[in-house]
Amino acid sequence: MPHFARRLLVTLAAGVMMAAAPAPTYTINRSIVGPDGGWDYVQVDPATHRVYVAHGDVVTEIDPLNGDAVRSFGTIMKAHAVVPIPGGTTLLVTSGRDDSVRLFDLRNGTERAKIAVGSDPDAAFYDMARQRAVVMNAKAGTVSLIDVAGAKVTGTIVLKPGLEFGVLGAGDTLYVNNEDENEIETANLATGKAGPAIALPGCTGPTGLGFDAKTGYLLSACGNGKAALVDTKTGKLVKLLAIGLGPDAVILDSARRLAFIPCGKDGTLAVIALDTAGGSTVVQTIKTEIGARTGALDPADGTLYLPTARFAPPATAGGRPVAIAGSFHVIVVKRG
Repeated sequence: MPHFARRLLVTLAAGVMMAAAPAPTYTINRSIVGPDGGWDYVQVDPATHRVYVAHGDVVTEIDPLNGDAVRSFGTIMKAHAVVPIPGGTTLLVTSGRDDSVRLFDLRNGTERAKIAVGSDPDAAFYDMARQRAVVMNAKAGTVSLIDVAGAKVTGTIVLKPGLEFGVLGAGDTLYVNNEDENEIETANLATGKAGPAIALPGCTGPTGLGFDAKTGYLLSACGNGKAALVDTKTGKLVKLLAIGLGPDAVILDSARRLAFIPCGKDGTLAVIALDTAGGSTVVQTIKTEIGARTGALDPADGTLYLPTARFAPPATAGGRPVAIAGSFHVIVVKRG
């Protein structure tokens, strides 16, 4: 057999093997019961593996390494984001109703500082390169840059109202979903200047957002049962993926080349492979529970934590379902 033919057969065989490789499977492992209250964003501290939930007017901490021990601390005015600051014992929490960011000492749960920001601070993350927190102020349409060590705002970027989750892309570029405009806002974190918006045709009410550094793609969770895949190199929508309804987070697992989108209205979790032909494909849909719309991942082993509760019918026609007292819990999803 000619050399080129043998090489072609090997290539084709490798392609078949890759195509035939089974997709990873995830299943619900257990539930961890916690105190009543609403919830928003979740985060896992990779250093301690503890899980932090923005839980109504408090923070709830879960310690999976010590029997799923639960404690709550803080007095917050509607907690939205919880951000463990790397290399220390500080937790940053956004407080939506009083337009502030709180800093807590994780050793004893005491509040170290309260920092005034823009109207309705919501999502937040920590920018390791610049050693500062980035806070999205939803109603103000601004982004507050915070020196955590100094407990002060060092800059404000003006975008548009309706801001949801934000992520740091390549270089100095900030990307922020805009739920009201159905687009992704951009800004330069070095200069503090806003950049051009990225349109999301076919995506309504984008909330959760993730950035994959390997491909340069953004994955945005949309309220109309879609996830938008965007190429940051071109600033264009690549395609829409079918997911469930009511998502509020994109959870990226870069090491395992997966993304997860919890969809609270349907009670499903979309598992997305990042490296498939055409750039990202839904490879599994897990039945979770109604209300499980946010979550976080422990990068050490890929375990997912999704907060929710059980619900009774709405008190009035057309209203929201009512959480049943004593039913709050965190669903633990593990790779099978």
